[in-house]
Amino acid sequence: MDKFRMMFQFLQSNQESFMNGICGIMALASAQMYSAFEFSCPCMPEYNYTYGIGLLIVPPIWFFLLGFVLNNNVSVLAEEWKRPTGKRTKDPTILRYMFCSITQRSLIAPAVWVSVTLMDGKSFICAFSIDLNIDRFGNTSLLKGMSETEKLRLLARIPCKDLFENQELRVAATRYIKCISQACGWMLLLMMTFTAFLIRAIRPCFTQAAFLKTKYWSHYIDIERKMFDETCKEHAKSFAKVCIQQYFENISGHMQSFHHHHHNGDSDSEDEDKGKSEEDKLLGIRAQDDMNKVLWNWHTCKPPLALKKHHLDDEIEGALNGKVNGGINGFVKGHTHDMEKKEWAVYYSKV
Repeated sequence: MDKFRMMFQFLQSNQESFMNGICGIMALASAQMYSAFEFSCPCMPEYNYTYGIGLLIVPPIWFFLLGFVLNNNVSVLAEEWKRPTGKRTKDPTILRYMFCSITQRSLIAPAVWVSVTLMDGKSFICAFSIDLNIDRFGNTSLLKGMSETEKLRLLARIPCKDLFENQELRVAATRYIKCISQACGWMLLLMMTFTAFLIRAIRPCFTQAAFLKTKYWSHYIDIERKMFDETCKEHAKSFAKVCIQQYFENISGHMQSFHHHHHNGDSDSEDEDKGKSEEDKLLGIRAQDDMNKVLWNWHTCKPPLALKKHHLDDEIEGALNGKVNGGINGFVKGHTHDMEKKEWAVYYSKV
């Protein structure tokens, strides 16, 4: 159990690397699923195009949605987008950065599926075999005397090896369509690579400070949520321990007193230290209504991102200085004036 806990903590601390690993696994899974998938074209004019294009579009959409489901930042993005403004304003650039980051990772597996599908060419042949012009291959005798419906039925059987009689024509047609499919696949890979290159190359040309600011606060939102969840878990654990301890103390008071008489002072001190530690973890929140109010306020009115430690230190230091000056000047505590008393020294000369 400890090993799984350590692994979970490692994944939480290295979430970005973990999400990149998930995207890579999904990309390999998409390629493996396509290789294990048995392609069966219906070889009917009414369904060839729908089946071929559906195989090219529907699985990438599923992989894209699955990438959003497996990404933990989706819930962080939704919570930040829907939360009330309260004392903390919402920055649209941070939301756009988080959405773009999630989308980029989710597009990896669909891009691999589409690329592998186009390189293989089976779905492309199934979808566009009915639009093929056989006159380009020099064999027009096969279509003489056929109606348009019969021509469509004949062309729809090109992807099916067992249903098409003229194998030479079928091989020539499939090679022709497969070349077009592979060309589209290479063009897609080239476009994606060129787009990624432009993003990498152009990003430093813009204001790097704005990008760093957006990246910093997006990480902050994610870390803040994790820390809040951990604090709530720790508080809930301490609250449960204290509540159960008080319950048993109230129910079995005589047994508890008898139990204390038979133990030495060291054990009593250890129990008191444990009780104090659990009490300290409650942070003064000891009622259900108070905890509900804290959780509600955290959602509706998060505290502003402006730490006031230095201001408090200055105020405390000023107050202490005022008290010291008041004591030196002879005033009683509580009756000191705002203006400091000025002392004058007069020297007399005998000359």
